Amino acid sequence: MLNINRDNDAIFTLTIDQKDRPLNVINENFLTTLESMVEEIIKDQDAKGLILTSSRPEFIVGADLAFVTKIDDPAECMRLTAKLHSILRSFETWGKPVVAAINGTALGGGFEVCLACHHRIAIDHPKTKIGLPEVQLGLLPGGGGTQRLPRMLGIEKALPLLLQGRTLNPQKALAAGLIDQLANDRAELIEKSRDYILQNPEASRPWDKKGFRLPGGAVQSPKGYQVIPAATAMLNAKTYGNYPAPLNILKAVYEGCQVDFDTALDIESRYFTQLVLSKESELMIRSLFYGMNECNKLEGRPELPKVPVQKVGILGAGMMGAGIAYSSAKAGIEVVLKDLSLEIAEKGRDYSKVVMEKLIKKGRSTQEELDSILSRITATTDAADLAGCDLVIEAVIEDRQIKAVVTEEAEAVIDEKSIFASNTSTLPITGLAGASSRPQNFIGLHFFSPVDKMPLVEIIMGEKTSQEALAHCLDYCQAIGKTPIVVNDGRGFYTSRVFTTYINEGINCLSEGIPPALIENAGKASGMPVGPLAVADEVSIDLMYHILKQTAEDLGKENVDEITYSTTDLFVNKLGRLGRKSGKGFYEYPESGEKYLSPELSQYFPIGDIPPTLEELKKRFLSIQSLESLRCLEEGILNSPRDGDIGSILGWGYPAYTGGALSYIDYRGPANFLEDCQHFQKKYGERFNPNKLLKNLAKSSESLYQKD
Repeated sequence: MLNINRDNDAIFTLTIDQKDRPLNVINENFLTTLESMVEEIIKDQDAKGLILTSSRPEFIVGADLAFVTKIDDPAECMRLTAKLHSILRSFETWGKPVVAAINGTALGGGFEVCLACHHRIAIDHPKTKIGLPEVQLGLLPGGGGTQRLPRMLGIEKALPLLLQGRTLNPQKALAAGLIDQLANDRAELIEKSRDYILQNPEASRPWDKKGFRLPGGAVQSPKGYQVIPAATAMLNAKTYGNYPAPLNILKAVYEGCQVDFDTALDIESRYFTQLVLSKESELMIRSLFYGMNECNKLEGRPELPKVPVQKVGILGAGMMGAGIAYSSAKAGIEVVLKDLSLEIAEKGRDYSKVVMEKLIKKGRSTQEELDSILSRITATTDAADLAGCDLVIEAVIEDRQIKAVVTEEAEAVIDEKSIFASNTSTLPITGLAGASSRPQNFIGLHFFSPVDKMPLVEIIMGEKTSQEALAHCLDYCQAIGKTPIVVNDGRGFYTSRVFTTYINEGINCLSEGIPPALIENAGKASGMPVGPLAVADEVSIDLMYHILKQTAEDLGKENVDEITYSTTDLFVNKLGRLGRKSGKGFYEYPESGEKYLSPELSQYFPIGDIPPTLEELKKRFLSIQSLESLRCLEEGILNSPRDGDIGSILGWGYPAYTGGALSYIDYRGPANFLEDCQHFQKKYGERFNPNKLLKNLAKSSESLYQKD
């Protein structure tokens, strides 16, 4: 696990190699071994210094989360963090130089080990990540990170790194002050580490010296009076108090930076322990770490040979098609981008140029990479150019007849084994596959806009879709760096069906006389990215109307939300308020200035006397989405709660602190969630009627994940 070597200059090298783990991580076994080895090194009075490094591609990627999530006793958590702090302090206060020779990724607790060293040198590799991302999983850096970073950089520079959980490549880490030097390779890394030790025979940290002052100003200083209140206000505006981790980070920094270092570590330990035992961290780790990794590693992929997609055809060069083309070409895949006119097709190709030029300006790409991407995209109007495509993705408008025409046109040219995918967001795949002569090769690939920024792809299986088609599309998603979830066919599938309930609920609130500002603020306060009325404007009200109209014609009016249908009908056919694209919807969009809620709303939706509380509205918005997700699971649209949670967080921004739309049931507790739904059913209608699965969960107090 850890190996010690003492060279002729009495310099020790401690090399980390956890053979029993896929990656180097921190757990109790690691801590015990590290403690004994550091004690052995420190006892050597002739030792000149210590180099910490790894023999694996990574340095240490952080704490072993399987170990962390099993901790359920506050005293045990405090004991373990005290043990880590003690080990790091033992070599930090040794008096002899300790160098972190960072050969690869150092994250979380792994980078906190580096922060306790007197000098940090990293190999300059673009794939190496350095930073403290714990906040993204509902935790804080518990190995001294909240105390060492502000003392190194100052509070103002440290807080963004701690609160945002940003990870940096070695060059940016050097510029930010996280590391001290770069090396080109392992040999140079060790050579520079030895040189530092030999040139600095005595070493200590500034905060262990008398008279130390925080860089940039203390907490209780004019600068501190500016930074801390501003950070608190920005944090509250962004999180609405839903995420305890960033608040605990801020408290740990504020309190810890006013006392001696060892007392500060005790303060950090208490705030860390609170988070380890919180339901937010438990659910965020389950979804954002385990669930996300399972999806990205294609867990559940059919056991079939992998056949890489080498050439993809895209039908429709609008925003979606252009985004898919860019993502594919960037991954090294040849792209044929077809539209009715060459001008439109070339405009779609130029989208890649626009995206890449922005990256070049930020120093995140090069002209050579831009030229390479553009060389892989062929803009055309000729269906014959689709010949040789392994995969064809149609991204035309939501019209069955147009989709049928392009399906037949493509299948006349492509190989019989090629896969045809529809990027539809609502139309059932089985119905669209009726236009295909090979429905076993027909599948849904629902991308989200903008494609180059949105990480999720919803793969939809039609009734006749083959396992080969599924495996092919999963491999394609992995190749272009997207996170896939697999769902079964049905109107709206999973993401569109559930996301729509949020908009519907906002419009229903409006019809009940609830002030529109309260509706929007409650949506954001619940953790959703924007309010439901703003979302309706972005989606476009006329699109919503046409989808509802088509659904009513296909399935009957009882299968659409009556209030939303009548409201969108009013906005489209009488008021001409189509949303942002028309300059007016629920909001007004002046040419200069920010949007604002339209005063006209009061003419059609008079405000009632006693509005509900903010808390009730927050719970109402989250509950309707969660309940609809549960129905999708019960009906077999979803295959697992994991896919439901990942799809909700990545697809439409369901708040991550809950763990996702289905984990929200665990967040509230099944019995409490059932009670919420029954309350809302009595007050607002049958759309909150609890299903059988929910009642069973409440009765057994089981988690969906246990049941799954």
